[in-house]
Amino acid sequence: MYPRPFQDLIHLFASLPGIGPKHAERLTLYLMKSGVQKLGDFEGAFTETKNLTECTRCNHIAEGALCSICSDSERDHTRVCVVEEPLDIIALEKSGVYRGVYHSLGGMYEAGKREGEHLRIPGLLRRIETEDLTEIILGLDPTTEGDLTSSYLHDVLIDSGVRITRLARGLATGADIEYVDPASLKAAFENRR
Repeated sequence: MYPRPFQDLIHLFASLPGIGPKHAERLTLYLMKSGVQKLGDFEGAFTETKNLTECTRCNHIAEGALCSICSDSERDHTRVCVVEEPLDIIALEKSGVYRGVYHSLGGMYEAGKREGEHLRIPGLLRRIETEDLTEIILGLDPTTEGDLTSSYLHDVLIDSGVRITRLARGLATGADIEYVDPASLKAAFENRR
């Protein structure tokens, strides 16, 4: 139905998370209609991503050894917010409420996997030993996996001498109490100020 390069691009788009076949087809058609300049822009951006790597300190996306956050001397390097993945770092940065640094675990604790060996905890432990950390903030999702990971990390880090905190939970702004789940209501009462 379509020329091979067009079909190849549809298949590549469809292989991305959240992009179905119809959406992939629309994206491909949009690019083709946008002209040579737009295609060239995309090609250049994709080519440049080959040079991206992971930060050697926090595992965030970086252009060199350190990401822009870890190399920023204006940041508070005594506080580390532990997150699941770089997308969480990006979300927290967009909020503008945190000026410390991060550590991406690269996943969550999964029952059945030996002692969280797939997580990037050794790098976090090295940071505790080599950096002057005063606080580790567990910034993991308020889900069963996030709770399990936070509990596991708390057990691993408890003897480190560094203060361990976790992001508060509770009611979202604009939420109707009658529709809030019991766990969120409980957290809202427990974390009240």
